[in-house]
Amino acid sequence: MALPIYASPLERLWHYTYIVLCTAIFVFLIAPILVVIPLSFNAEPYFTFTDAMLRFDPVGYSIRWYDALLTLGMLAPDGLRDNAWWADMWENATWVRAAKNSIIIGFWSTILATVLGTLAALGLSRPEMPYRRVVMAILISPMIVPIIIIATGLFFFYSNPCSIIGMECGRLTSTYLGVILAHTTLGIPFVIITVTATLSGFDQSLIRAAASLGANPRVTFFKVIMPLILPGVVSGALFAFVTSFDEVVAVLFIAGPDQQTIPRQMWNGIREAISPAILAVATILVVISIALLATVELLRRRSERLRGVAPH
Repeated sequence: MALPIYASPLERLWHYTYIVLCTAIFVFLIAPILVVIPLSFNAEPYFTFTDAMLRFDPVGYSIRWYDALLTLGMLAPDGLRDNAWWADMWENATWVRAAKNSIIIGFWSTILATVLGTLAALGLSRPEMPYRRVVMAILISPMIVPIIIIATGLFFFYSNPCSIIGMECGRLTSTYLGVILAHTTLGIPFVIITVTATLSGFDQSLIRAAASLGANPRVTFFKVIMPLILPGVVSGALFAFVTSFDEVVAVLFIAGPDQQTIPRQMWNGIREAISPAILAVATILVVISIALLATVELLRRRSERLRGVAPH
């Protein structure tokens, strides 16, 4: 907002001080993310800017680390890039396998978290529900409790999930189902909060109007409620997917060798052989995160327009 012409010298001083403070905070938050992007194009195997990069010499830049994401772990990485090479990459490349695991686990955990979180939010939005605050606090506790505690508890529980009823059954650790359920647990709170915020502006009289016109609860939900809260549901689903896509602690405890995700593979790369290929993965994740956040913002604005709290 522009400074009015009648502002006093003190107000002008505070205005420019405020701009400087906001700029400094923005740089402090965004600089560690932005510095990763040019470093991922480093032609040398270093995590620092070389002289050639600082001179903007094309020799100092390369996409070799992005290419390494495709070739690491392949049986014949130097072969002719024909159909056999791409099939080898799809089946054996370490980073590609990790990406497939992240997408599969993220997709199914997002579906479960969205369904369960939306149902929970619908229940919590009803004024007649008893102990709403207590139930809400329990459901969003995975956002508050340190992730290391949650991961430890999930590990011991998934090692023998039937132990609480005195029975023996199969382990959920080192399985896709176990990792999906763990990520679902971490994603549900984001869906609940997002959908609950959307329902806060929902006109409950629409439900009564639909019932008076003969609509049963199922028709009312899919024809009246769902279209209005859909932007909030999709936003919650995107947050749940990002949570699953970026999660590493729970994967360290629960996943086995076959369920390595991208964050877990980055962790392994840092521990075993530091390579700028990690920076290339980080750059790709930053781009994906920006795209998802932009989508969430567009959906938020659409939700506000649908609820009549923002101009068209």
